[in-house]
Amino acid sequence: MKNYDVGHVPLRLPKAKQLLGVIDRNFGTLAFCRRFLDRIGETKYLMALKNLCDNGIIQPYPPLVDVKGSYVAQYEHTIMLRPTCKEVLTRGDDY
Repeated sequence: MKNYDVGHVPLRLPKAKQLLGVIDRNFGTLAFCRRFLDRIGETKYLMALKNLCDNGIIQPYPPLVDVKGSYVAQYEHTIMLRPTCKEVLTRGDDY
């Protein structure tokens, strides 16, 4: 996830600058994972991503884990609570 509290940090690696631009355009401040970078066609970005993390521009998060060896998924929706019902506003055709 990009940390917007960080001021201007000079980046020496051109690939880190390019990757930061890709992250800004595609994710903004939303959390993302390396798989998302793979899906949008980024290759050979691990050193640049480490450089962004080391400079505090990107904040790394470990995978969510519940019980040892299992994975946890997080889903978020926008809901509207009405007096007589609940409505999920972000539900699309693919869900």
